[in-house]
Amino acid sequence: MIRESAPAKINLVLRIGPRASNGLHEVASLFASLDLADDVELEVAPEDSIECEGVEGPNLAARAIEMLRGYSPSLPPMRVQITKRIPVAAGLAGGSADAAAVLRAANSFHELPFDDDHLRAIAARLGSDVPSQIAPAHAVVTGTGERVERVQLPQMAVVLVPSVPGLATGDVFRKADQMRLPRTKLDATDLHALANERPEAIAQRLENDLQQAALRLRPELAGAIDSLLAAGALGAQVSGSGPTVFGLFAERDVAEEAAEPIPGALVTMVATR
Repeated sequence: MIRESAPAKINLVLRIGPRASNGLHEVASLFASLDLADDVELEVAPEDSIECEGVEGPNLAARAIEMLRGYSPSLPPMRVQITKRIPVAAGLAGGSADAAAVLRAANSFHELPFDDDHLRAIAARLGSDVPSQIAPAHAVVTGTGERVERVQLPQMAVVLVPSVPGLATGDVFRKADQMRLPRTKLDATDLHALANERPEAIAQRLENDLQQAALRLRPELAGAIDSLLAAGALGAQVSGSGPTVFGLFAERDVAEEAAEPIPGALVTMVATR
């Protein structure tokens, strides 16, 4: 049996550009990998199966196995067990992280395993968040998610405020298109320098081009942002396509105190990767 960790991430900066030829929007993003993670176990079995409590219908992890088998038909049937800790459809890339973890684990059964660059090329066909999770780390991501450059980030605590029900990423992008939010040109040249700043400076430059669309679909999320800021967050915004809202804190104990009165709030750390 192969075991992999599938960490969540938050977009500290998410800029959305025009739709590319592959149907995905171009992005320029600085994101933080978190300690909060799902557990993925994979083993050879008589037939393919995915067990993931709380996720109904098609699973991106199943598509990951099918995609990998298209490049390596000799890949044996796999049983996948996913233990969810990342909220579902929350804008934290949990499904993408699980799919990337499945690709990493299944790749271990190859006689000649693919390298990370080849896996990222395969992952790009699954969605814009999957390639960056092949080797989980803080990163600047460009293109439609396939260009990944690792960066370092300072230690920060994060309070996550999930919201039920979740939001489908496609619905948020459609709303963003209707609102004409995507930019005609993208610039990521400042993101590497931003990653080297102190938490206070990073928090002051949080940015998410999808936030207005998410708030249009779920206006109540503005209240979660206000609650985090009132509780002392250095900065707060919607995570990715939402509906999770996050706040940044310099210290974990301050974050835990802030989270205590907020229903459903989770405290985690920016990972030391």
